[in-house]
Amino acid sequence: MIRPSRLVAAAAVLATAAAALVGCSAAPVAPSLSGDVFVHDPAYVHTDDGDYVYSTGNGQIGDGNIQIRRSDDEVSWEYVGEVWQTKPEWLSEAVPGVDNLWAPELYEHDGTWYLYYAASTFGSNRSVIALATNTTLDPDDPAYEWVDQGEVMASEGEDFNAIDPGIVEDAEGVPWMSFGSFWSGIRMVELEWPSGLRADDAEPLRLADRGLAENAIEAPYAVAHDGWFYLFASRGFCCKGVDSTYEIIVGRSRDVEGPYLDADGGALLDDGGTVVLTSDGSRVGPGGQSVSGGMLAFHYYDADADGIPTLGLLPITWTDGWPTVTD
Repeated sequence: MIRPSRLVAAAAVLATAAAALVGCSAAPVAPSLSGDVFVHDPAYVHTDDGDYVYSTGNGQIGDGNIQIRRSDDEVSWEYVGEVWQTKPEWLSEAVPGVDNLWAPELYEHDGTWYLYYAASTFGSNRSVIALATNTTLDPDDPAYEWVDQGEVMASEGEDFNAIDPGIVEDAEGVPWMSFGSFWSGIRMVELEWPSGLRADDAEPLRLADRGLAENAIEAPYAVAHDGWFYLFASRGFCCKGVDSTYEIIVGRSRDVEGPYLDADGGALLDDGGTVVLTSDGSRVGPGGQSVSGGMLAFHYYDADADGIPTLGLLPITWTDGWPTVTD
């Protein structure tokens, strides 16, 4: 039996070949998604055994734990459960009143999957980024088990907010975690393998800041590409349904530690940022992004469905050293 993903791949090859015959290039085609796509803050990963989206939990389902969806073709998505049925007990002590867990990040290193996620309450920076590990993402694998590895960092009493983790490795294979929401903007700390925890207690680097009283920038996600590091972030306000103002911006740097500049040379530390995706038609407030397999994953608020947060997935095209996405 031919899998749908193979049919999609074959169609893409034929389209590219046809474009070449007429002397033009074909842009990647965005998949039309179906199934259970009601997600917030998607951590998307493309693997040889299927695609997964881990996302912010719902306090009324599975004790608010991180939710999991899977697809065989990047198109049709099914809900396959939560990471745990009960949150680790220490989270309630670290963050009193914590309900659902937020904004996960998935990263694979040397055969281990690292799941970073945030515990917080809305509007507070008494927050924690925590870690769990697994050897597989396949829930049907007998070895499948998410193991709690505890706290990565906390932000109570600090000038930053320890939520929205994103992982990238530098040219030497050293892992770094970007994070942040409002407060002093986007920050970064060095991690270490194989623990996946902080390498030291150094002051977090400063990567992006709007310099405004309401410093509406969050959800950083750094990507290495062609000798550059690209820092994606969500600018504006989420979580307001069709009134959300989220948009996805990007800057780049030769060094993972920055400085990150936009396409016009503006510094992300000075409210810079090249817009990658903004509201368009019924797709309102895109943000909470991640990147894998040449695809940009994000959520948006569907104006045709009463503002329900919905998964978006668009192919990235690199033009003159900058990422662009089109439907």
